[in-house]
Amino acid sequence: MSAPRHSLAELAARFDLQLRGDSTRAITGVGTLEAASPEQLSFLANPHYRTQLAHTHAGAVILRAADADACRGDCLIAADPYVAFAKIAALFERAPARSPGVHPTAVVAADAVVDNSASVGPHTVVESGAVIEAGARIGAQCYIGHGCRVGAQSNLVVRVTLVRDVTLGKRVLVHPGAVIGADGFGLAFDKDHWIKVPQLGGVRIGDDCEIGANTTVDRGALGDTVLEEDVRLDNQIQIAHNVVIGAHTAMAGCAAVAGSAKIGRYCLIGGGAGIVGHIAIADKVTITARSLVTHSIGAPGEYSSGTPIQDNRAWRRNAARFKHLDELARRVQALEKKDTQS
Repeated sequence: MSAPRHSLAELAARFDLQLRGDSTRAITGVGTLEAASPEQLSFLANPHYRTQLAHTHAGAVILRAADADACRGDCLIAADPYVAFAKIAALFERAPARSPGVHPTAVVAADAVVDNSASVGPHTVVESGAVIEAGARIGAQCYIGHGCRVGAQSNLVVRVTLVRDVTLGKRVLVHPGAVIGADGFGLAFDKDHWIKVPQLGGVRIGDDCEIGANTTVDRGALGDTVLEEDVRLDNQIQIAHNVVIGAHTAMAGCAAVAGSAKIGRYCLIGGGAGIVGHIAIADKVTITARSLVTHSIGAPGEYSSGTPIQDNRAWRRNAARFKHLDELARRVQALEKKDTQS
């Protein structure tokens, strides 16, 4: 298959961009400012890379109007270069073709429903009561458990597990190793031992969501764990039972959300952040990386916790002083009180 070719004029018209330069230049791929060839398109979104404009060999660069004069070659001007780049780069994505039908090595229960336009890959198991809708693609070695539903045009890449009572909406993308619908961590301590609390709910994932590799979404204890539409989860994230994540929220790798937490719409959760259970986070909240959220957040904005990296010797000194903070605070209060009385 020959590589796709798009002229700059075509790209500008299709994505409503302003073109400066040779409208007939053909673009056959995308690349970074540093490594792109004259047949490739690159972009400048982060001002830290602006110096690379002078040396790039890219055939054209997507950038903001304020950066256009610094570009010595052809360019496409966008209000948001990264968004424009994402849309154009999709034209050059080559997803492996999958033919409709069930692979001979797959095992499909007699009462499971698989649409004729769906594909089920090698060594995949589809259990009783499962439904695979039109155009869905189920890769090799997946497991679709009892009562699960995979929405139209969804894509389970490979080795994805839907344990039980999981509903995926339309166009959901699930990456390798993800486990959706496993038991939540429900335990009750009875005198001298733990008793497992049955996990009786399911998982509901809305349209256009993406679940990263080795990410886990537990089913609800009572009721369902819910991801609304267009939620994006990175790799190795833990979503506990009965969590609700609002539409268009994105979470970076290794974040963890404890049971029954509710996260609003349009939130951004940084890598390695932790959110305790039974709290609520408002819409349009940003949690920076490695933060620990221990109480509800009721207003939009950016929130942080944790200690930024510093020289080890300085960190040791500060860590040693940390245990004296309460004593220091009391001394300051006493001095302030004395100053007010004098």
